Amino acid sequence: MNANKIIIAVAAGAAAGALLGVLFAPAKGTDTRKKIAKTSRDLTDSVKETYQDILDSVKGPFTGPKKKVSENSNPSAVMSEVT
Repeated sequence: MNANKIIIAVAAGAAAGALLGVLFAPAKGTDTRKKIAKTSRDLTDSVKETYQDILDSVKGPFTGPKKKVSENSNPSAVMSEVT
């Protein structure tokens, strides 16, 4: 989990730095707003991708055992043992 936190922190820091760089760069207001909109879209995409990567890394170890349980479970066999 610490690696995931580091990745998120680095992505957030890079986005914040890019946003501050755009805000303090001498440019027309319309250009600056366009850059901010693009940066925010890029940040959103980056966060979604990072979230999906973290989700996949957490789900990964549980996919195999879940399939085995599903394949090995037989409801009729369980019911015959109960009755």
